[in-house]
Amino acid sequence: MTAASPSRVTVIGAGFGALSVVRELRRRDARVDITLIAPRAELHYLPGIIWIPSGLRTREQLVVPLENFFRRMRVQHVAGDVTGLRAGGRIVDITTHGVASEVRNDALVIASGGRFLKKLPGIEHAITPCEGIASAERIRDQLQQMQGGTIACGFAGNPNEPSAVRGGPIFEFLFGLDAQLKREGRRDKFELVFFNPSTEPGNRLGRKAVRHLLADMAQRNIRTHLGHKLKAFAADKIVTEDGEFKADLILFMPGLTGNLWFDQTELARSPGGLLKADAHCRVEGTEHVYVVGDSGSFPGPDWMPKQAHMADLQAAAAAANLLAGLQGQAANATFKVELICIIDALDHGTLVWRTPRHNIILPSSRLFHWAKRGFEWLYLRKYQ
Repeated sequence: MTAASPSRVTVIGAGFGALSVVRELRRRDARVDITLIAPRAELHYLPGIIWIPSGLRTREQLVVPLENFFRRMRVQHVAGDVTGLRAGGRIVDITTHGVASEVRNDALVIASGGRFLKKLPGIEHAITPCEGIASAERIRDQLQQMQGGTIACGFAGNPNEPSAVRGGPIFEFLFGLDAQLKREGRRDKFELVFFNPSTEPGNRLGRKAVRHLLADMAQRNIRTHLGHKLKAFAADKIVTEDGEFKADLILFMPGLTGNLWFDQTELARSPGGLLKADAHCRVEGTEHVYVVGDSGSFPGPDWMPKQAHMADLQAAAAAANLLAGLQGQAANATFKVELICIIDALDHGTLVWRTPRHNIILPSSRLFHWAKRGFEWLYLRKYQ
């Protein structure tokens, strides 16, 4: 690279963190050469899948083609799956339809998301909602075919990574299904069960939020099965250390770990299998290699959320540090830790906000449901 040549930055992924990195890089540097590696030039807006079972959203509304966004941002999209890294991250190995190739860079941002831990026996009998739009469509289709029965919704964590858990969507599916079945006039034909190995499920939201959510379940006549380690799933039941209970439809979110291709690298890993990052989003022991979002394990409180908002905050810090480092300047930008979410229930929503100093919960309101829908509209406009 000559002094006049633009720096080459590679971004891995096409989710919230990756696209936020692209916007932040381009906002700070008009000349930087950006290459993004992802299987498809599409953003799948997964927060909206909670509304697929009720018909409030369809696949077509949640898949956003990114060609126009890439054109505006002057991004080269390379379609493929990452298989590994070489030369300290300066070479990314990929495969496209079985054909191997490589992408070279001067700096790298990894935002390829996490992978769900699927080690429990019989887990194939459970649907993992946040695996994608197809999973939410399975829930919709199975629910339409059911005349009654027990629907069990739960989540668990990564025992070696306290922050690698995503429970919020399960609460939304649970409350959304309750509201949907009431709308359809058949709630009395179903039993809803929430299960979790912890006695305080969702404690990353804060204790006030946990109490509120459990009280909401009681008010909705949703049975809870808490505090018992999960042992296995079957087609019609869930087995725990405290016994088993019936379940005709199981929605379960396991804990998160790193992508399989991380094993083909020398990047530092956390005990839970994620990429070990410092406070500046740099992968420890590397030069010009950064991580944002679910792929990374970051220093901070154990309640640090795995959510799009957190990925956006990390993306801004990573982009600033990456460009500063390439220019030989101090890369000392950090990100604030903030959890903010609206736990939707199809027509109402509960707002939860948490920082190191504050934990606020605002009770269910139609206003928050419409705020969540409004945020979706505004967010997707950036990429359309």
